[in-house]
Amino acid sequence: MKTNVGLWIDHRKALIVAVTDQGEEIRLIISKVERQLRRSGDSPLVGAYDKAQAPARNSRQRTLTTHLNIYYDAVIASIRDAEAILIFGPGEAKGELKKRLKKANLSGRIVGMETVDKMTDHQIAAKVRQHFQDNSDQPAGSRRRTGRTS
Repeated sequence: MKTNVGLWIDHRKALIVAVTDQGEEIRLIISKVERQLRRSGDSPLVGAYDKAQAPARNSRQRTLTTHLNIYYDAVIASIRDAEAILIFGPGEAKGELKKRLKKANLSGRIVGMETVDKMTDHQIAAKVRQHFQDNSDQPAGSRRRTGRTS
């Protein structure tokens, strides 16, 4: 059974749409990444700011990297069996995931990368269906790549 996957990704969530001959399946993976780690202790509105309570910059970066690695590993585990992968989303997560897919020897399955703004779940599913329907008439070797893939 052939599986095509389209995924909308940013640092906070990945919506994965798997399209097969049997239909489609939608999965959501939420990351545990906090954009800005908060200082321990008091709320920002209560008490004076104490620089010693804020984590060091390199410590915050290590924490962010650790959370992103766990998140990307979960996404890759979800799409590992796909024959074709379309990646799209608004930010840097697309490129970061592409690098991780290359390390996992899965980059050859990427059929397109696109920068798009926020989309609803229904818009994402429709985009994935449309992409693979438009390309289903072409032989596998001649499928066009959309967006930037470098």
